[in-house]
Amino acid sequence: MPGIMVATIVGLAALFLSEHYGAPAMLFALLLGIALSFLHQETNCKSGIEFTASTVLRIGVALLGFRIAFSDLVSLGWSTALILISAILSTILVGVILSKLLGLNQRFGALTGGAVAICGASAAMAISSVMPNTEDKERDTLLTIIGVTSLSTLAMITYPIIANTLSLSEYQTSIFLGGTIHDVAQVVGAGYSVSDQTGDLATLVKLVRVSFLMPVVLMFLMIINARSKLNNAGTTPPGFPMFLIAFIVIMALNSLFTLPETITETATTVSRFALLIAIAAIGMKSNLAKLANVGFRPIVLMVLETLWIALFILVALLLI
Repeated sequence: MPGIMVATIVGLAALFLSEHYGAPAMLFALLLGIALSFLHQETNCKSGIEFTASTVLRIGVALLGFRIAFSDLVSLGWSTALILISAILSTILVGVILSKLLGLNQRFGALTGGAVAICGASAAMAISSVMPNTEDKERDTLLTIIGVTSLSTLAMITYPIIANTLSLSEYQTSIFLGGTIHDVAQVVGAGYSVSDQTGDLATLVKLVRVSFLMPVVLMFLMIINARSKLNNAGTTPPGFPMFLIAFIVIMALNSLFTLPETITETATTVSRFALLIAIAAIGMKSNLAKLANVGFRPIVLMVLETLWIALFILVALLLI
């Protein structure tokens, strides 16, 4: 309980700072968590911090299903959906290839590629949760969250200017903003800074991107299982996580039935706060010495992935 309460207090503090200073709440939660990392060092908060960084994280990801319905994908049209699918898969592939060229672990490339391609910090945590436990797993997750959150904030400011400079139509601007900016909150900020209609459509495009989170996580899980069987013939590969099943069931219910708005809004709020305090807990588990030793290559990787998905969407819009 002490560890859970500390993470919750940090989450509330992050929300307060976000509302007053306009920066992403997840970034504040991560930085405050890093500042309190001493609480994870052999104190009675340790077990609660571990629980929040794992179990509460999975609850938050599962509840994301309330934000997505299959009808969202249909309403955009198959040409737009095809552009988004191609952008997501190619960005992950580019991340894996570039990570190898930069001398980084390919799992890190897949993690950052998935975070950039889908929904930023939330995707980073969901993908990380199914990856094998390694010495650098927490560090890589932290780096990815810091990188994509910072780049997402920068994109929120610059992408509307780019769209205006290129004289994109309202529809093209919506697809560009919703299809390229990493986090949902920054898509909302960028879209509504252009117009209410652009904000509505950009948010819908972003939620469609979020809907690809589970297929991508499942893809990673199957690859990890296959490699585990090849490398360790006598060991049991990781099983199918329950939180993924919960996400799929919730999304199916949300698609097949019109759920009361009170339920969906409450579940969405709980999901966001669960992910927020999970990020705070991950920050508390961090080791600043390890973060300081990684160098500039991870940042270069995430910048290149961000440029790739932006250029891919832009070229596709201008051609189609």
